[in-house]
Amino acid sequence: MPRVLSGIQPTADSFHLGNYLGALRNWVSMQDTHDCFYMVVDLHAITVPTDPEVLRSRTRASYAQLLALGIDPELSTLFVQSQVPEHAELGWVMQCLTGFGEASRMTQFKDKSSREGAESASVGLFTYPILQAADILVYRADEVPVGEDQRQHLELTRDLAQRFNGRFGETLVVPKAHIVKDTARVVDLQDPTSKMSKSTPTGCVFLLDEPKVIEKKIKRAVTDSVGEVRHDPEGQPGVANLLSVIAALSDRSVEDVTAEFAGGGYGPLKTAAADCVVAFAQPFAARVAELLADPAELDRVMDAGSQRARMAAAPTVADVYGKVGLRRPV
Repeated sequence: MPRVLSGIQPTADSFHLGNYLGALRNWVSMQDTHDCFYMVVDLHAITVPTDPEVLRSRTRASYAQLLALGIDPELSTLFVQSQVPEHAELGWVMQCLTGFGEASRMTQFKDKSSREGAESASVGLFTYPILQAADILVYRADEVPVGEDQRQHLELTRDLAQRFNGRFGETLVVPKAHIVKDTARVVDLQDPTSKMSKSTPTGCVFLLDEPKVIEKKIKRAVTDSVGEVRHDPEGQPGVANLLSVIAALSDRSVEDVTAEFAGGGYGPLKTAAADCVVAFAQPFAARVAELLADPAELDRVMDAGSQRARMAAAPTVADVYGKVGLRRPV
């Protein structure tokens, strides 16, 4: 099976609905068709100031949530990035292959540094796309699930792999994008023109929210003054968002869901959307709590995943080090 690599940052206490429907649900389904490597990317999380205890807690919570969503550690290699030092080792070699101008063109760095101020941005924030490239290349991944905001980083990864191979001989796999066509794009409940994000809590449904909080957020979702239920993402983005959420969580087509609510008001649509999300979130939250209540077992699973990841990553770093004239101790 082709090998796929993906990761998620532990930057919130809970994943949100957009994380699940936009990416994580597909992580689960890909376990049947791919050799999957999934990670909690805590090294990327420290590119901005982070409280150590909060990071530690969120990393464990993120790992537990991935298990609760259906990532099977027997089928997939599920690990925490910082527990596999080969990422940083290969990352340094990749940094030495990357031009300053090349790195400075990464749009995410431009966006984040412009918001926070370039003087306060860390060097880690500047170079993290290169570490991201190493994350992929160290496992010789064939495919990487990407959204539009990650395409530039994947192109950098491909460029670096081809550059290394051209200079030192065929060593690294040049990965390609894995495009999932049926991914649901969930938008902000209060601003349907923007995707759902943890940075706007009132418009974001966190999967570990209490049921009453979920219901309140969805019932306060912005719709429009049209007063007619139609799936029109351009003209009625708020309504289309609720229809898409119901369809995704009930494994139905958007057309079927739209037909069910056609002719009715927005109230019943919001109630149905809230019911669908709560029905999914409640057992998920219970499973996360169960996993976190047994820290010794969670540590055992995390350690096993990291060991499995290191077994796959170490040969790549050894090959790369040998090609560039470095030697790793046996």
